[in-house]
Amino acid sequence: MELYNRIMTYIWLVAGIAIFIITTFMSLTDDVRKWGFYYLFSVIAFGMFFMKRWMVKRMQKHLVYMQEQQAKEQKD
Repeated sequence: MELYNRIMTYIWLVAGIAIFIITTFMSLTDDVRKWGFYYLFSVIAFGMFFMKRWMVKRMQKHLVYMQEQQAKEQKD
């Protein structure tokens, strides 16, 4: 599961960068008013990258907490 989370995190980052570059190129070659809306997809992809990274860190902290609780119960 850790490998999956790492791969998906970087897929969102790559998608955000790719969408940003493609949208910028198309905006420069064509009308900005036509392609400006597509920056929203780049923002969403970057948002998903940061959300995924935050959730993975949160889950790791929770797993450490659960292990500490389990170790504490075994001592008692």
